[in-house]
Amino acid sequence: MRLATSNMFDASIANLQRRQQKLQETQGQLTSGKRIAQASDDPTGAARAERALVSIGRVDANQRALEASRNSMILSESALGDASELMQQMREAMMAAGNASYSDSERAGLANKIAGLRDQLLTIANRSDGAGGFLFGGQGSGTPPFLDQNGGVTFTGVGGSIQTGNMDNFALTIDGDQAWQQARSGNGSFVTGPNGNTAGASTPPKGWIDSGRVTNPGLLTGNNYNIVISGTAPAQTIAVTNTDTGAAVPLDGNPTGTFTPGKGISFDGMAMTISGKPVDGDQFSIKPSSNDLKVFDVLDKAVAELRAPLRGQAEISQSNSNRIRDLDAVMSNLQNVRSQVGERMNNLDGTETRMAALKQYNKSEQSAAEDLDMTQGISDFQNQQTGYDTALKTYAMVQRMTLFQYINV
Repeated sequence: MRLATSNMFDASIANLQRRQQKLQETQGQLTSGKRIAQASDDPTGAARAERALVSIGRVDANQRALEASRNSMILSESALGDASELMQQMREAMMAAGNASYSDSERAGLANKIAGLRDQLLTIANRSDGAGGFLFGGQGSGTPPFLDQNGGVTFTGVGGSIQTGNMDNFALTIDGDQAWQQARSGNGSFVTGPNGNTAGASTPPKGWIDSGRVTNPGLLTGNNYNIVISGTAPAQTIAVTNTDTGAAVPLDGNPTGTFTPGKGISFDGMAMTISGKPVDGDQFSIKPSSNDLKVFDVLDKAVAELRAPLRGQAEISQSNSNRIRDLDAVMSNLQNVRSQVGERMNNLDGTETRMAALKQYNKSEQSAAEDLDMTQGISDFQNQQTGYDTALKTYAMVQRMTLFQYINV
């Protein structure tokens, strides 16, 4: 087989070009630290790296949503903490208002104090989130969600909360309607209160009833009751009627219905105490609790009652007892919401840890798919450089293998 000199030259040049190209590719990999510059370098590895990169982008988006939710929850928790402090101050004022030695003007002064604290509380309920929204705006409100009107404070927002919309659905707002307007009335199971006198509904009783307590949840009926005191002390009796069924209700351990002020009475899984000096015909009602107790309604009622002049001690005691009971209920509801916010913050911390681990895993996957093994890369570069030098020397020797070289000699 006869080989022309030109073929040897072409083969040597082609070999040099291949080696030079490979050397340049390896040098580029060493410079970038990546073994895949384009998908054609390693289609499988490129696809693997792309999947990891997409997952990292998704985690980054979730982390941004998490931070937005965390900032909102921190502000909401702080607002609820401020609200609890104000509510505690109002409760202390109501406790002081029960002092029998206080005059009407002194109670009116306490009413003014509560009214001022109430206005501060309204500002907290309408607190902005710093981004054009409101912490307690629910599912969104372009204006402050609580509107103070002549008839009281109303919630103008939309119940619920705004979610980030990602897979984890982080909350960005608090349901203001639930937090400020859906406390459980009474003691949580039933509501006690005065019901006038049989001589006239506008005649206040001379005694007062406490908020009561549950003795046996299994016996609760959820019905309405009416309690009537009959006779003159010390020979008074008490009768309880289930107004839903019209039936008389027997008292536990008291078949004769003997009544003594300050002594507990119990029936149908409930117990309560009527104190003071009730007179013949005094009535008290018991109603099932409901989730409609509103913070600002309670405060407005407390202010109005404290400003009312010429009230008797029984009326004052009943009023203060009911308002303190209601304050405790709305405070408990706000505390429950605050606990929910705290739990959300704990969940955010746990989710953030999980996201960080997922992001680290995907970065490792991306690195394993496209990063260059630097030790191997340097070794390959040195080998290719040696091969390229050898190819150059070989080409130089091939150049001298011509007839003209021999003629010149």
